[in-house]
Amino acid sequence: MDLKNGSVVTEFILLGFSGRWELQVFFFMTFSLIYGATVVGNILIMVTVTCSSTLHSPMYFLLGNLSFLDMCISTTTTPKMITNLLAEHKTISVWGCMSQMFFMHFFGGAEMTLLIVMAFDRYVAICKPLHYRTIMSHRLMKGFVIFSWTIGFIHTTSQMVFTVNLPFCGHNVINNIFCDLPLVIKLACVKTYTLELFIIADSGLLSFICFILLLVSYTIILVTVHQKSSGRLSKALSTLSAHIIVVTLFFVPCIFIYAWPLSSLASNKILVVFYTVITPLLNPIIYTLRNQKMRGTMRKLWLQYVSSTQNF
Repeated sequence: MDLKNGSVVTEFILLGFSGRWELQVFFFMTFSLIYGATVVGNILIMVTVTCSSTLHSPMYFLLGNLSFLDMCISTTTTPKMITNLLAEHKTISVWGCMSQMFFMHFFGGAEMTLLIVMAFDRYVAICKPLHYRTIMSHRLMKGFVIFSWTIGFIHTTSQMVFTVNLPFCGHNVINNIFCDLPLVIKLACVKTYTLELFIIADSGLLSFICFILLLVSYTIILVTVHQKSSGRLSKALSTLSAHIIVVTLFFVPCIFIYAWPLSSLASNKILVVFYTVITPLLNPIIYTLRNQKMRGTMRKLWLQYVSSTQNF
């Protein structure tokens, strides 16, 4: 954005969660605890996957990358939201707002793609177990991760390249807990109908397609498990149902917010909290901490650490 070419807005006001002071303090404590647990949980997973030789498999490699993306998504929005809860002036600079939107869509687009890759990994592991090591090689996994980051970069750049040049010369109040495209572009001094349609085609369509692909992949896995062994169906259903719940909490709000950017859903703070605050906390719990091998490895590494410190 070139502030010299007619833009007089230097900061935006984030309304966040309005209400009594006691309610603001309650939100501050709640979201601070959630953010702290999110960061600690995801870092613990990344350290465990990195340090343990028994977890150097494609599945855990992908889980480690998912934890990193979850931590990045949460860090992009939550700290500013928390500090604004107790601030008298809930503001964010124009470039701070642009940076927040860039990284939110960057990490979000990468995570959506990575979840598709993880579903494919589970499909190969369950449906083609004899060929799993051959198909899901480390080289392919690294390629998938690079691909997911590339999709995230293309996704955010394609939208932000038009947004940063919008002139903002009047209204600067954003009815949300952080800056996001559907609400920010409404504040521009020019008509943004074409850009709003582009957001629908980009963010909305990407969220919808990824969500459908994940549901289809989970359905195929369940059908395959049922055909091979009905006894394993209940275990697979228990695991995948938890995955589906988390995926739904992440994708459904994104679909509603970005597929209908002109509606009031774009400023629905409850929907926003689900995919920016709640999901980054649930992902390590559902995908990783429920895994018996992961818990056992964490316990082993902790005992080794305690033993080494005592000997020292």
